[in-house]
Amino acid sequence: MNGSAPLTLGDALRLPVLAAGHPEVVSGHDQLSRPVRWVHITELLDPASFLKGGELVLTTGMPLPEDPALVRRYVEELADIGAAGLVIELVRRYHEPPSELVSACRARDFPLVLLPGNVNFVEVTQIVHSMIIGSQIETLRRAQDVHDTFTALTLRGAEPDEVVGMAAELSGHPVVLENLIHRAVICGAPGHGVEGVLTGWERRSRGTPPPDRTELSGPENWLVTAVEYRGERWGRLVMLPDASGAPAVGPEHAMVLERTATALTIARLTQHTRWERRAQRTLLLDLVEQRCRSAGEARARAEALGMRVMGRRLIVVLVTPAQGPGGEEPGELEDRLTEEMAAAGAAVLTGTVPGDHLGVLLAFHPATPWRPLVERLSRSVRESDPDAVVSVGSEVSDLSQTARSFQQAARVADAAVPGTPDKPFHELSDIGLRQLLYALRGDVRVQEYVERQLGRLVQHDERHGTDLLTTLHAYLDAAGNKTVAAKRANLSRQAFYQRLHAIERVLGCDLESGEQRTQLHVALTAFSVLRLARGSGPGPGST
Repeated sequence: MNGSAPLTLGDALRLPVLAAGHPEVVSGHDQLSRPVRWVHITELLDPASFLKGGELVLTTGMPLPEDPALVRRYVEELADIGAAGLVIELVRRYHEPPSELVSACRARDFPLVLLPGNVNFVEVTQIVHSMIIGSQIETLRRAQDVHDTFTALTLRGAEPDEVVGMAAELSGHPVVLENLIHRAVICGAPGHGVEGVLTGWERRSRGTPPPDRTELSGPENWLVTAVEYRGERWGRLVMLPDASGAPAVGPEHAMVLERTATALTIARLTQHTRWERRAQRTLLLDLVEQRCRSAGEARARAEALGMRVMGRRLIVVLVTPAQGPGGEEPGELEDRLTEEMAAAGAAVLTGTVPGDHLGVLLAFHPATPWRPLVERLSRSVRESDPDAVVSVGSEVSDLSQTARSFQQAARVADAAVPGTPDKPFHELSDIGLRQLLYALRGDVRVQEYVERQLGRLVQHDERHGTDLLTTLHAYLDAAGNKTVAAKRANLSRQAFYQRLHAIERVLGCDLESGEQRTQLHVALTAFSVLRLARGSGPGPGST
């Protein structure tokens, strides 16, 4: 994290002013990371009564008592008050440290440092105090910067993903927002793989008990703070160890985490979409648009949201709502479908996907057939939107194949022709000529083809009040059987033949040619789908 780290005992001993005295650590070798809050020069027998903890005590040894019991009490009091360490100069009274002093310090694992050479204690005090005060000023400046950053995010209504991402950026540690059931809703991981952060999330999170305040918790040393909503605990923020494995132990880390929690609480009061729902939508969109860096990352994110995917089959279902006012709110429909599929034994991700569809990713046991699941989903959708189109892609075995299933479902959705016989859902096998041409209805080349093949006949009917287009349709539907076609059209054979000759004359074609009949049949099919209310582009003969 940017900013000054606290000055430690080891740092102080490396300063030139102390290093000049050739310091020798004889006790508390593993305590050199203790922070030094202040420097205290003393020649008193009871210096601990003037300390508050964190002080580096400097002495010439002049006041040290001869009585071993008093020496032990001297050390005990320093250790109990939490002094950073004791530095004794071996120049005036002592040239070798008293054995009782060394023994007492080692018994408490209290840092004892010997200075065989002369050291100017006043200069030590000046230098160390200036460093401590400078660090405190830098900490205050950093605190103000953090405050300003999160205030700006709050005032402009930043999304929760951005707030958590900023916390991760400022701290250099992964930061995760989870709800009360240990679902990882948002993850910010600068320079880290999301996969490593989220893998096995629920198990690891449940092993990290919630502390009463912001502090380290659990076997992985997570820094944890609560996130509240309307006065009740909603979830918690977790700051994990950084890339080097170092936990977030500094006061600035706690400050960043707490400011993030406050910003998220305010954001939750002003934003209507539930963050769990937002997380599902984001993941589904990332899967569809292939933005996950690896299959492992996609799996870790899905399972951190409570969606089991290992050993499951997957399929994408698209819901295309009917055009028109009213209807169910997207969030309400997503919640209902999630509950419906959970009752059927399938896990789901839902969210808006490209093409203005509601996307539903189903994960189900391999022994469970998918068709009954999709039929049940379709019935649920049509309870509130009877004209909605439900389309389905192919079944896949891994999240990395989600995009393929989505692409297939999107092609099916584009080809679902209004007015076709009612089906609970549409799939790839339903795409025939009519559906294919409907999917291509916006293509100028299709429109030009229809105009070129049938435009003159449509204009002739409009100009002369005839109905040759219907006659042609009946003839082609009868596969060129004139007798059957005449009967279906309720015309005499002679009258029907005359109309066919008129069609050949207007179009300049030979209806006895199989190839030309095929061309006209395709054109008529395209013409019919272009005339549908949901179609696009002009029909033949339009201006």
